[in-house]
Amino acid sequence: MASISIDQVDKVYPNGFQAIHGLSLEVSDGEFVVLVGPSGCGKSTALRMVAGLEQITDGELRIGERIVNDVEPKNRDIAMVFQNYALYPHMTVAENIGFALKLAKVPKAEVTARVNEAAQMLELTDQLDRKPSQLSGGQRQRVAMGRAIVREPAAFLMDEPLSNLDAKLRVQMRADISRLQRQLGITTIYVTHDQVEAMTMGDRVAVLKDGYLQQVDTPQHLYDRPDNVFVAAFIGSPSMNLFEATFEGSGLHLGSHRLALPDATLERRPALATYGGRKIAVGIRPEDLEDASLATDAAEGAVISSTVELTESLGSEIVVHFALDAARVDAGNPDAADDLSAADAVARFDPRSRCRAGEVVDIAVTVENLHFFDLESHAAIWT
Repeated sequence: MASISIDQVDKVYPNGFQAIHGLSLEVSDGEFVVLVGPSGCGKSTALRMVAGLEQITDGELRIGERIVNDVEPKNRDIAMVFQNYALYPHMTVAENIGFALKLAKVPKAEVTARVNEAAQMLELTDQLDRKPSQLSGGQRQRVAMGRAIVREPAAFLMDEPLSNLDAKLRVQMRADISRLQRQLGITTIYVTHDQVEAMTMGDRVAVLKDGYLQQVDTPQHLYDRPDNVFVAAFIGSPSMNLFEATFEGSGLHLGSHRLALPDATLERRPALATYGGRKIAVGIRPEDLEDASLATDAAEGAVISSTVELTESLGSEIVVHFALDAARVDAGNPDAADDLSAADAVARFDPRSRCRAGEVVDIAVTVENLHFFDLESHAAIWT
């Protein structure tokens, strides 16, 4: 096992396009770090530079104590798991798993023992004599994992390994990978565009946009204290609602609505005091919006009325889309789909709610959980 240190790394292609800008990231020995971001943000490029599949333009990359900028991929002591599995179709599961050991001229008895151990760990013992074409997608991904495990590398690199699986299998496999990584204790960098994967799997999550590192922290801290508008909107599903508002004294003017802010909010974010009379960006998580008829602790001055545009019942909750007469804030996510409905905001209501599309509903806002950002820099407003 080994730590991975990425220090001020750039990647510039021959045509002049810069994919990575001054990336610095420390991955501790045995840590599971996830790189996440929209398409084209540079996460796979960063991973491929660690693997040695992309040349570093500038900066320094260390695996353990060794600088590996110019070290061949095969000599970096890493194992990579790809999105498309990259299995040899003419080989059995056992042969695929043990192929790298065979190339390294490991004794046959040891190859068999290590293949069997990996197969047992991955519940592949009954499939060892089968070919990849006879396996399900999940089983093929386990074979790819097994091939990485038997090498006993210093680090795992995983490039969107679950993107070809169906939704139910993805949930199962992400739990399996997390369990396996903790069991083996191998340093892991995992790339995904799926923020749910990132939040559920990573010890820490690094959010990238346009080749720049936006924030790196534990999943919960990213959710609770995003550094900027992009991270706030990218982390969380459904996404955070982001609107322009005017801060005045102890309240917010949000479109035609006024929300009173408790003293605790102003004490926690003293920099808000400098924004009096100015426009800011306010973020509201969908779970901080509730049907006021069910919110027994709804504070006076923290309720807005709006017309319901659409409801989506999920059993455990109702996702409610409603109109809000405030200007949106563009979070800068190129993967965000254009909103085709007339709805402006999204809430997560208790399933007991009886609201219906076309009805006017009172919505309680948990104002102590609001997020505030500078409208020009998009940076979070704290101190």
